[in-house]
Amino acid sequence: MNDAYTPLTLKSTHDGLKWAAVEPGVIPAWVADMDLPTAPAVAEVLRRRADGDLGYPVWLLEQNAGPLAEAFAERMAGRFGWQADPGLVRPFNDLNQALQVLLQLWTKPGDGVAVHVPAYHPFLDTLNVMNRPLRPIRMEPDGDTWRFEVPDLSGCRVLLLVNPHNPTGRAFTERELTELAEHAERQDLLVIADEIHADLVYEPHRHIPFATILPDRTVTLTSATKAFNLGGIRCSVAHFGHEGAREALEAQPPFVYGSPSVFGVEATVAAWRHGDAWLADTVALLDRNRRTIASRLPATFGYRVPEATYLAWLDVGRPGMAEVFEREARVRLNDGAAFGPGGESCVRLNFATTEAILAEILSRLAG
Repeated sequence: MNDAYTPLTLKSTHDGLKWAAVEPGVIPAWVADMDLPTAPAVAEVLRRRADGDLGYPVWLLEQNAGPLAEAFAERMAGRFGWQADPGLVRPFNDLNQALQVLLQLWTKPGDGVAVHVPAYHPFLDTLNVMNRPLRPIRMEPDGDTWRFEVPDLSGCRVLLLVNPHNPTGRAFTERELTELAEHAERQDLLVIADEIHADLVYEPHRHIPFATILPDRTVTLTSATKAFNLGGIRCSVAHFGHEGAREALEAQPPFVYGSPSVFGVEATVAAWRHGDAWLADTVALLDRNRRTIASRLPATFGYRVPEATYLAWLDVGRPGMAEVFEREARVRLNDGAAFGPGGESCVRLNFATTEAILAEILSRLAG
């Protein structure tokens, strides 16, 4: 990984949301994009496609986008031991779209949705706009990690499981997932499992696909966008283990929700099939970075080293500190209040950057 990048060079060469949305002199550590070059296998396939045939792809009329479904199934089997059926895979543009489609098809206004909180804020926004009341499963600090207790889920229609968890970075254990599965069975819940950070779990922790525990109730959502830094390609997949949800989707007009572009599909397939050397280097960098934060930030930042993701959840003790850090330390973080209950005194820091830039971020924050 190239550590020659500086805030100045990144500001001048990166025109995406993360860097373009901040003032000069502010280092962005907020939106979940990496400050790293694209995996060579992905860049190569995109260049080749741009120089070749940009007409309709051969898989256009296949409901699972053909090569995308096969690559997904291969990856799940190879990395996680899950024998996913490619015939149950459907493509979407991103996970937010897939979630909203599922809620639209399977629930009605007033139906409760159980979610671990604090939670990925666009999901909370979706629940609010769609009038699907949040049933919080509260993540509580427990020494160096986090725990939760499942409340009464009666009145819920869906369990929205984010694993690995954003923003705390927990990789849920088999015991925890089994407990959630028991509640889902008891309350007859559809489980929507967002597993987009599955490739970013640090040893000795491991990712366990929820579909290996409760296959017939689970729709698994994932994408290559987080692990391979491809947020702009707009491509994700949903594996429909839940027959009722799958039939509800198939009853819709075939193009009503759109589909990923040929670039999105080819980039995703290339990442999953040929990007693991790049990913191994990236995870090694992120592993160093998560430990560097622990050694550089004072205890007053309330940092627990994440088991997964490249997101640090910091309890800084009082609300509104994201604004203070941007104004005084010139670092943009996410305000924890947006992540719902339990986030009011917190900020989220994206540490998917070079070691040099992270060192500057931490120096500014520590004052």
